[in-house]
Amino acid sequence: MSVVYLGCLLFSIAGMALLDWRHRLFWFADWKRAAIVHGAGLTVFLLWDAAGIAFGVFHRGDSPYMTGLELAPEMPVEEVFFLFFLCWVTMVVFTGSMRILTYLRSTDDPGPEAPVTGGERP
Repeated sequence: MSVVYLGCLLFSIAGMALLDWRHRLFWFADWKRAAIVHGAGLTVFLLWDAAGIAFGVFHRGDSPYMTGLELAPEMPVEEVFFLFFLCWVTMVVFTGSMRILTYLRSTDDPGPEAPVTGGERP
């Protein structure tokens, strides 16, 4: 039994927590809203996985880097941590991108004080 993959996932989740904390992007911006969104996303992905397993689409592969522990047939424990990370990184990228776009839009607008160019008259 190896915990390499799980350890990498936990390390990545810790890094995401530090990034989120530093820039207040998701959990550290509004924890109540984040809990709802993150919980909903995780639930949807777990149901998606369960449906894929039930229809025979998803199978647990053998890997020497996984713990071998399963929450259900064909669903390794690492899957929950991966989906947790996937939802979190998606929301951090989304909120970070929105913050960057908002900043860029605010700096692109020169305002009413800008000089008129191209021979136009005010």
